[in-house]
Amino acid sequence: MNRVVLLTGGTSGIGLAAARLFLQAGSTVALAGRSATRGEAALASLGELALDGRAAFFAADLRRADEARRLVGAVCERFSRLDVLVNSAGIYLERALEELTEEEFEDVMDTNVKGTFFTTQAALAPLKESRGSIVNLSSDAGIHGNFLCTAYCASKGAVTLFTKSLALELAPFGVRVNCVCPGDVATPMTEAQLQDAPDREEALRQMSGVYPLGRIARAEEVADIIFFLTSDAASFVTGAAWSVDGGLTA
Repeated sequence: MNRVVLLTGGTSGIGLAAARLFLQAGSTVALAGRSATRGEAALASLGELALDGRAAFFAADLRRADEARRLVGAVCERFSRLDVLVNSAGIYLERALEELTEEEFEDVMDTNVKGTFFTTQAALAPLKESRGSIVNLSSDAGIHGNFLCTAYCASKGAVTLFTKSLALELAPFGVRVNCVCPGDVATPMTEAQLQDAPDREEALRQMSGVYPLGRIARAEEVADIIFFLTSDAASFVTGAAWSVDGGLTA
């Protein structure tokens, strides 16, 4: 499956797991993120899959529209086309609304909403040309409310409805748009939350206990759904918010 895939937030967690899947399937993968150091580490972690120029890292701050345009242009210049966009860059914040600062709110919205919006906007022309597909990373928090997560829920709710609206807009061009909505996932971002707890193991037990399946997800389990949604097996799937949450939102 020789496709060109652009993955934002692809240097760790779900994005990096998805990159590995696409490479294993024969795709060419462009990873995008702000840190060149993390980008180099991600490419190194992919090992032989990243050889022969099939994987590359592009540094970009996707909170800025001009950076998103520059990124997409660089990817298309290097690989000649774009078939799949996966917007997986995002940050998480727990904060009571009365304590939430303007800077914190803007940081969450800039990364989770503007980053997704600007990168997608920049990629529209090549994706229309290839009749490609887009997968956005939303969250269970984009479906229901989470305690102390007003900013994060607002950002992920925006991603979910952006996905659904854009699916209607792009359907006439043969471009499919979906999002995945995971709960807690074993990623560096979740590990940082656990490390902040007084008792990491107890915090993990409590986190896992809210899921009907009794555990949090592995990054690879979310990546599997991302890959499926971009594949021909999902050729009649667009505008979907795909829950990958162990039954949390059932």
